[in-house]
Amino acid sequence: MAVTKIHGIKTTVDKAIEYICNPDKTDQNLYISSFACSPETAVLDFKYTLDHTHDCRDPHNTNKAFHLIQAFSPGEVSYEEAHQIGKELADRLLEGKYSYVLTTHIDKGHVHNHLIFCSADNITFSHYHDCKKNYWKIRNLSDTLCQEHNLSTIMPNGKKGMKYNEWAANKSESSKKAQLRKDINQTIRIVSTYSEFLTFMEAKGYEIKNAEFGENSRKYITFRSPDMSRPVRGSAKSLGKNFTKECIKERINNKLHRTTVPSVRNKLIDTNTPNIAGNIGFQKWANKENLKIVSAEYNKMFTHNLHNFSELEDRIALLHMQQKEVNTSVVSLESQIRHLREMLKYAEQYQKNKIYDDHYKSSKDPDRYFRKYESQIILFAGAEHILQENGINLKHLNSNKLQEQIADLISRKESLNTQYVSFKQEIKELELIHQNLSKYLKQDA
Repeated sequence: MAVTKIHGIKTTVDKAIEYICNPDKTDQNLYISSFACSPETAVLDFKYTLDHTHDCRDPHNTNKAFHLIQAFSPGEVSYEEAHQIGKELADRLLEGKYSYVLTTHIDKGHVHNHLIFCSADNITFSHYHDCKKNYWKIRNLSDTLCQEHNLSTIMPNGKKGMKYNEWAANKSESSKKAQLRKDINQTIRIVSTYSEFLTFMEAKGYEIKNAEFGENSRKYITFRSPDMSRPVRGSAKSLGKNFTKECIKERINNKLHRTTVPSVRNKLIDTNTPNIAGNIGFQKWANKENLKIVSAEYNKMFTHNLHNFSELEDRIALLHMQQKEVNTSVVSLESQIRHLREMLKYAEQYQKNKIYDDHYKSSKDPDRYFRKYESQIILFAGAEHILQENGINLKHLNSNKLQEQIADLISRKESLNTQYVSFKQEIKELELIHQNLSKYLKQDA
């Protein structure tokens, strides 16, 4: 992953942009990108947006721009890939609302990106809030992008961190702890003594040590399932204060009556583990629990109007295909929204500054007029060029119509996102049914 840091720019936006666009650092301007502005006129574009903010005179909003730096591990990423990651970070973070200039510097031992963006957005003219929440959003976005590109971590202290597969393994370890807590809670609900609790946990496949009490006993009970790389302590730090052996025993003793076994599991019990396979009583218990789960899974399958295993598999495959199509449509809509937002900004600049260009062309002393209104005339010329380049008819230019198109695209995107979540939830439920039924049928055979 990459190190990220951000700071505000109060006065020297022009010098900062000039620095990051240095040809010697960007391979003769090869690795320079921008959105809703050009590097040459970015300062004027930023000023135009800032002049429209509702709180432009607020003394707390003194930043004219923000400078974000993203540094990669030395020798791990190509210049092109680093620049692409920077563009993806800028687009996901700023969501097509803020003008920005992005450059990739290749002159140092480590490749790094510089992103300077206006402190106010082009849609509502509101200021960007540089707070801890937004900083962690930047970090998480950057980490996610680096995981997608399978890059390593650079820790803030400069030490090289984990590869993505190591990070994923650690995350998996956390999920195993969550499963352990779930198994402990479920077992506490169905037992009446501490010794029964230990027996049932062993029946679930856990190796348990240091469970006894007494002066010579160890402080922490430990649990280890076959898929755990190391034992997990039953301590407040590792699992939580409700999962120490003292607390587990107290929770069992404090139960007012023995509860019946609730059918809350979503995972079949493996009857081939030594503790269950060698005990007829445990086998009967496990088979009974598995039958409850399978019966519930069949009922769920019927609620989806599926009548056999083949229909279940076809439905899962269809949902995956539909989810992929929806995701492709969302990406396309996001691209269209960013483009239209950029055009909307240039349309507003064109319309607002057209009067200065008209007066300049009809002025008796154009040089003097140009010196007085240089910024407005340059902004008009730049906006005119971009709009013509994108095939927009300037005679029928309508900002309101562009805003309506953007609103329509956003509405379609939100509808597709709702669809995507619905597909994802149904896939998760059907895949769990498929997993349990496959495992049960295999055991039964």
